[in-house]
Order: sequence, then C-alpha cells, then structure tokens
Amino acid sequence: MNASKFFLKLKNKKKINSKIRLYVIDKNNHYFVNDGIVKKGFDSKLSISKNRDSVLSGFSKMAFLFDEIVRLRIVQFSNQNDSDELLYLLNLVPVNRKIRTFLDWKVFGPEFTRDMSRLFEVRNDAMHCVKLDEVSYNPKNKVLLSSASGFKKFSTDFQKAWKTLLKIYVAEQEKIDWKKLLSEL
Repeated sequence: MNASKFFLKLKNKKKINSKIRLYVIDKNNHYFVNDGIVKKGFDSKLSISKNRDSVLSGFSKMAFLFDEIVRLRIVQFSNQNDSDELLYLLNLVPVNRKIRTFLDWKVFGPEFTRDMSRLFEVRNDAMHCVKLDEVSYNPKNKVLLSSASGFKKFSTDFQKAWKTLLKIYVAEQEKIDWKKLLSEL
C-alpha cells in the first residue's frame, strides 16, 4: 500500500480517529490528518517573494517538515501524549541542530546539509531585521537579498532545497506501515 491507496480508503471513512496525526504527500497533493480532520497541506511548489514575511513563511514550512520527519521516525503517526511531548521538545531544538541531526541519521547528505545550513542563516538574519535589505546570502559568494540577482540566486536555491526536502519527506513517509495505520483509523 502507498499514500494514494491510503487516501482512497480514507475518503470512505466517515470518522477518523483523533489519535492519528500525519502529514501526507501524495504526488503533488499534500494533506494533514490531525484531530480527526483531513486538511489541505502546502503546495508542492513553494514560491517566495522579495519581502521578509514571505521569506520567513517559506522557512516556517521547511521547519514544519523537519519536525514531521522527526515525528515519523520516532512516533510515526501517533497523536497521543508521546506526540505532544515530542512536539514540545522539537520547539526547543534550534533548526541548525535538527539539520545536523538529519546528517547524523543519514536523512540528509553532506551537500544538502551544507545547503540547508546556508539557507537557514538567511532565516536567522531575516528574523532580526526589519527589511530584507539588511540580509545577505552566502552560497559560494556573498550576495545581498536586496539586489535582484542576489534574491534570484537565493530564491532558486530555496526552491531547489524545497523540492529536495519534499523528496526526502516522501522517502521517510514510504516507511509507514499503511495497513497498520488504516486499522487504527
């Protein structure tokens, strides 16, 4: 079974167990099953514009997927006390430590870890500024996000990282025991 077959069966369910919490990517469709409700998730294509709020929103979506990867590996699709406690702890862990953990767990390769670390430096700088004019991105050569070419480079790298992160998430999601999940719905 896979995510597509799971959703076909899920559609026939009148009531979903509230003890299930799972973010599911099925092709280009994203869903969030939580508290007995299925909601639409993020778009597969993540667009950011040249303003602080848009950039921070994009990073929030990435950070959400980081936490969901950790959840999948530790509590799978549980929405019980263990899930709540894990989410509490994950909020205390800085993003750079999560990125390093993914390298240690071999979820991220060294190159992707480096790329994500460089991207999240932009997030850290954007958190402490008023406008993106004060933020630079340093992939190989330092570029200012205030310049058209600098933001384009950042945006292109961000899009590439998002697509890679989605593939990584789907690979982790494929480890789900879908039959067990269906039996608990």
